[in-house]
Amino acid sequence: MRARGMRPIQMWVADVRAPGFAAEAHRQAVAIAASDQAADDQAFIDAISLDQT
Repeated sequence: MRARGMRPIQMWVADVRAPGFAAEAHRQAVAIAASDQAADDQAFIDAISLDQT
């Protein structure tokens, strides 16, 4: 991969098995859905998402 111009990186992500993860994810989802920009946010996600049909 290095020969093809790639380099390794380390990325840290949330541990979905951690206690409290589901509750925090739910809290954040509710906050986003209740925001004044919820429709714009969803339109953005839809616009950048791959068409799965």
